[in-house]
Amino acid sequence: MKGLKLHGKDLIAAGFPEGRAIGIAINVMLKHQRKAEKEEVLAELARIAADPAAFAEHALYAPISDALTGRDRTREGLYDLVPRKAYRTYGRAHIEQGAVHQMEVAMKLPVTVAGALMADAHQGYGLPIGGVLAVENAVIPYGVGVDIGCRMCLSIFNIPPEVWATHREDHKRLLTTHTRFGRAVHEKPMDHPVLERAEFGAIPVVKHLKDRAWRQIGSSGSGNHFVEFGAVEITDPHNEFGLLPGHYMALLSHSGSRGLGAGIAQHYTRLAKELCKLPDEARNLAWLSLDSAEGQEYWAAMNLAGDFASACHHQIHARIAEALGEMPAARVENHHNFAWKETFMGKEVVVHRKGATPAGKGVLGVIPGSMTAPGYIVRGTGRGESLSSASHGAGRVMSRTRAKETLDPGRVRQHLEQHGITLIGGGLDEAPMAYKDIATVMDSQQELVEVIGSFTPKIVRMCGDGSAAED
Repeated sequence: MKGLKLHGKDLIAAGFPEGRAIGIAINVMLKHQRKAEKEEVLAELARIAADPAAFAEHALYAPISDALTGRDRTREGLYDLVPRKAYRTYGRAHIEQGAVHQMEVAMKLPVTVAGALMADAHQGYGLPIGGVLAVENAVIPYGVGVDIGCRMCLSIFNIPPEVWATHREDHKRLLTTHTRFGRAVHEKPMDHPVLERAEFGAIPVVKHLKDRAWRQIGSSGSGNHFVEFGAVEITDPHNEFGLLPGHYMALLSHSGSRGLGAGIAQHYTRLAKELCKLPDEARNLAWLSLDSAEGQEYWAAMNLAGDFASACHHQIHARIAEALGEMPAARVENHHNFAWKETFMGKEVVVHRKGATPAGKGVLGVIPGSMTAPGYIVRGTGRGESLSSASHGAGRVMSRTRAKETLDPGRVRQHLEQHGITLIGGGLDEAPMAYKDIATVMDSQQELVEVIGSFTPKIVRMCGDGSAAED
């Protein structure tokens, strides 16, 4: 047999209409059925012509089915942007245009219900850092971010902060001994119930990340993550901790879900972009419907990553508290880079806070400044215009690259010395000059939070002291 030969009249006789479907069918059959008998091929083509929809997902014949039914798969999952919805911006004069543009695009998504831009905002991927976005029945992986569930955790100890004067080296040694950053993890990781969660067996991508999660639990990421000793001043006599106004020693940590969260974010962002096609300027805002299996899977994985991040902080604080020989008198923990199901204007929405923190009425949180600027312990006021949100920190005023290229190491060291800061690790990209003035940020969100205390760093531990960047 010399090989299969097909002609247009053969396919017309088999029930094909004249047009492009004939050429597509001939090409498919010559590619995949070249050694088959002509009669068998024509019989198969007749079956396809009689019921093309039945072959829509066939491994070989789907292109023929599409040509016969007029299905255009390139348009499926493709969404157009809609007119921009209004949103509130806090501290607009101090927010770069790139972040504003990203928020404008986010407010044009067809699933968007409401949004707000916090005073610490700066440009990110998809949703800007400091962006708050409420959508209907969907979740946006890049609206959550790569470091899922990143958070602040503050332990306040009933120890006078004057101990710095005589025990600074001891506390420096505590941080060096009991914390790990980037790829440097604890030689003997502590166990935790989060590692036994069912999601590690039920969700394939999470299952593959369990070993990494076990190795990294109780450690911190690189970049802007830190563990630091500092002095807390409680100023509100009616504080929720039952502490008298005054000064206390405290431990503050900032980190997220490590490789677990990054792996989840990468997998589901890629999946969302395949299922939800958006114009180029909005493609990083691709979402997963919560009615879909993929959306439900991501939601479960996201919550697992958030709980894992919390477990990391609790282990960090437990190690330090044990070394101090002192249990915390109070603790505050608040997270960002997450999505919550909340009620807005009487209906359920999914609120993404990427680099923004919950500030519902009575909700406590910590908003850090920089190495040489105080952070604030706050109580949310629950303002609807901000979707009950506030900034998660001071926010960057220059990119990491620009900071590395333009800041002088000597001047940075001098600045730290002038403020009495002991730094372990850290690079120019995290220098205080790379951040906005926290006082200006707080002034821009007075209606969103009430200040009940402050935290001033004293000994700061970060990545960059020989440990490699996070994998």
